[in-house]
Amino acid sequence: MKPRFSITQLVANFFIFSLLTFVSCGKEDSTSGTNAQEEELATATSESDAEAETTFNEFFDDAMGANNDVGIEGSGVFFFRGDSLVPVTRCFTVTVTHPPTSNFPAHIVVDFGTTGCTGPDGHVRRGKIIIDYTDRILYPGAIVTTTFDGFYVDNVHVEGTHKISNISIVSPPNPVTLKYKVEVINGKLTKTNGNYIEWNSTRTITQIDGRLTITDPRDDVFKIEGNANGLVRRGNLLVRWESTITDPLIRRFTCHWIVKGRVRTVRANLPNPATSPWVGVLDFGAGTCDNIATITINGQTRQITLP
Repeated sequence: MKPRFSITQLVANFFIFSLLTFVSCGKEDSTSGTNAQEEELATATSESDAEAETTFNEFFDDAMGANNDVGIEGSGVFFFRGDSLVPVTRCFTVTVTHPPTSNFPAHIVVDFGTTGCTGPDGHVRRGKIIIDYTDRILYPGAIVTTTFDGFYVDNVHVEGTHKISNISIVSPPNPVTLKYKVEVINGKLTKTNGNYIEWNSTRTITQIDGRLTITDPRDDVFKIEGNANGLVRRGNLLVRWESTITDPLIRRFTCHWIVKGRVRTVRANLPNPATSPWVGVLDFGAGTCDNIATITINGQTRQITLP
């Protein structure tokens, strides 16, 4: 006798088959593959870490530069033109609210609108960034939290929480050494094609130059140290990685990009990461302000363009 199958059984079997197929296609690449596959995975992790680093670094500058009550006006999207103290023409609005008798807590909404607003760095933004301050960002103990509302940079959807904690060292009579703990919590960058980068990081940012001219940020230089972890999807590729800053990253107030430093990226579950050739070394350069970095994998170095 031939076996009988009901419509319900057929639908159930099809669903199970489809689910298993989806899970297998979406499974993270975590085991050894061919050299070409290993290089592809290592490249994806290094490039994604660089993109996340560059994108989320901006929000430190935005929080610092909103105005002189909360920081030092003139960094990030509030960047001054050249050597003058004349701000660029703004295509965004800034709304500040705080208690009637105090500047803090302060709540700032930077609204770039819905049609696109080109910033001083040439990137087009839309949506809102929302910044909350417990105190002026320059003061030890201050906490500044940035979140996003329908926010895009060049059609990349930005999500997550960016948190700055001022952990500065006070040692009179010496100038205060400005130092910050910066966390990106559940950061996500989503492309129009569905590809995305998820990123969590913990950074220590220390000011190493410009401390004596606290009211003029144009000579400020910062050193960045720390580690991160992420997950990137590119088409059928899905890979998780960890990264460590091996040579401190250097940022100058007057440059949109990191100008120096190295980051080591290692995909999760990479066999023998201490000796594996499939570890990415991201190098931001020797100090020149440009959007060029290099990635070295298995002894081969190639150039990439930063966002």
